[in-house]
Order: sequence, then structure tokens, then C-alpha cells
Amino acid sequence: MITPKIARALVLSLLAALALSGTAAQAAPAVKPKPGYAAPALHLQGMNELDYETGGQSDKLVLLNFWASWCGPCGMEAPMLQALHRELPDTVAMYGINATAYDSERHAREFVEHYGLTFPILMDRNGKATELYKVSQFPTTLLIDRKGVVRERVIGVIDKEDWMARIQKWNQAGKAERAENS
Repeated sequence: MITPKIARALVLSLLAALALSGTAAQAAPAVKPKPGYAAPALHLQGMNELDYETGGQSDKLVLLNFWASWCGPCGMEAPMLQALHRELPDTVAMYGINATAYDSERHAREFVEHYGLTFPILMDRNGKATELYKVSQFPTTLLIDRKGVVRERVIGVIDKEDWMARIQKWNQAGKAERAENS
């Protein structure tokens, strides 16, 4: 039986989820970090209890996906992100960043297990990474080049083919630049 107190909590949770979740890819206001700007460095603990650092130069493109377990669009895109991770392990270092400050670790773990995610899941327990990257809607995904510069910022869900094209574009740009410098 749902008591009035539980019903009120469910309604408030639903309203919060709707306010924070993106339902389709859309143009984001020009906030830093935005394309063309250096990606801020992150130091977060993973769901696997290992420490992870991002930022600066990398031998791969980096994809950061900010998500929450209660975000419907995040669940829609999770299988696609797993497929990208499986298909492009030598091209893209992928990290899921759970907005743990606005989620629960138990629900985050259930989400990861449900979707079979095998890429590192970082826990933003204090909300600092979400704040640093100016994330106000979930999912928000950033593609960062090998020099540590944000190249793409997507709010909401886009399909796998669109991500593949964006990844290929920046991967080719990086290869061309490395060839010029050698």
C-alpha cells in the first residue's frame, strides 16, 4: 500500500528526474568546458574501488558520459555506449561518471549490472565533477581529443552512427596532426 508520504516522495523524485534529464540531443549553452577548451582534470574513485585520473594528453580519445540511474535517456543509451566501448577499445578510453551525489550507489550498481557495462564507472560522490563540467542534464557526454581538448559536448542521446562519425572525425584529425609533426 502506498501511503501519502511515499506517494509524495515518488512525485517529487519523478519531478526532479524530469527536470534533470535530457530527452534528446540538443544544443547546450556555451559553458566551459565546451568544444575548443581544455578538459578539466578529474580524480575519482571507480565503482571497482580503483582510482582514475582524466585530463591532459592521452594516447586515445576520451569519452566522458555523465549519467544517473534514474535517468530514462541514460538507460536508453547505455547499450550503445557499451557497444562503442567493445568496438573501439584501441581508439576511445570511455568512462561513465555516475552523478552519485544525486543518485545512490546501490541503484548505480544495479544499473551497471542490468546493462552489462564493462567500461570504468567513476563515482562522483560529492558532485564536484558534475559541477566542474557544468552538467545540469543527464546524460551529458564529452569527447576529448588526445591533447586533452573538448571536441564534442552532447546533452541527451544520439545514436551510435552519429557517435562513430564524431569519433572517426577527431581520430582522423589527430592522426593527421601527428603525421604533420613527425
